Amino acid sequence: MKAFVVDRYQKQAALRLADMPIPEPHKDEVLVEVHAAGVNLLDAKIRGGEFKLILPYRLPLILGHDVAGVVVKVGKRVRQFKPGDEVYARADDFRIGTFAEFVPVKEASLALKPKGLTMEEAASIPLVGLTAWQALVEKAGLKKGQKVFIQAGSGGVGTFAVQLAKHLGATVAATTGTSNVALVKSLGADVVIDYKTQDFEDVLRDYDVVLNSQDGKTLAKSLRILKRGGQLISISGPPDPSFGREVAAPGFVRLVMRLLSSSVRWKARQWGVGYSFLFMKASGSQLREITRLIDAGAIRPVMDRVFPFASTNEALAHVEAGRAKGKVVVRMK
Repeated sequence: MKAFVVDRYQKQAALRLADMPIPEPHKDEVLVEVHAAGVNLLDAKIRGGEFKLILPYRLPLILGHDVAGVVVKVGKRVRQFKPGDEVYARADDFRIGTFAEFVPVKEASLALKPKGLTMEEAASIPLVGLTAWQALVEKAGLKKGQKVFIQAGSGGVGTFAVQLAKHLGATVAATTGTSNVALVKSLGADVVIDYKTQDFEDVLRDYDVVLNSQDGKTLAKSLRILKRGGQLISISGPPDPSFGREVAAPGFVRLVMRLLSSSVRWKARQWGVGYSFLFMKASGSQLREITRLIDAGAIRPVMDRVFPFASTNEALAHVEAGRAKGKVVVRMK
């Protein structure tokens, strides 16, 4: 099968188009013929080696985390899916590889594709949808009447998180650039801050939750807009000790995480707020919850561009540039 692979960790290096063997699904997996694959900043970070301590992949590695496609083969223990089913998923850690013609996915990580979405739209959902769900529902327990600040409201995670937070009944503030203010308002944001002309720290006060996806400077400022008892959840780091325990990282890796996050954890304690790092996990059951919201019209996919499979490197470069409105997808067929 055709696939785009990483031969060695290197920032902004082109992926190599290669002929690779079709994977054989394990007993608890299905083999999915890829029709479309979402492109994420996580792909670029893994290619650059940023997660090699947490996720020590064996190279060469087929990249890609989001998939929408059709089941072509099932493992012996699989009961929920059959060949011909249209499905979508965030591929499992250590079994990623959706920039390819076929990818194996655990039954527990898979869900039937929302009927009203195209394959391209469905492929745009899993990673960002699960990230938003695990941050706002699982970690934050966001409730009606609370206030949440979502950074980069016009990005992949941001466009989904704004809609999810509004569905949960929260008051939503978000940052974006001048050209995307109308888009973020249309998704339901109550307060939209143009980061080019405004500083969110001058506008926001007493928030319950912050979803951080930016740099360390923004992380520090985010602590100061939270009320006492509020929560800062970061998807851009630094990893904290509880995450190290969660992934059963080796002792020296956990020590590195403790050191990297010591400053922000200390500042959080001074402000009387909580800090946690989120590295999202694949989950078919949560995707089914997300499917219900999509089918009900509560959340819609926001697409930036669809690239042909042959242009996967261009798609990844477009995501890295940081100007995409919503999600970027590559189409196989």
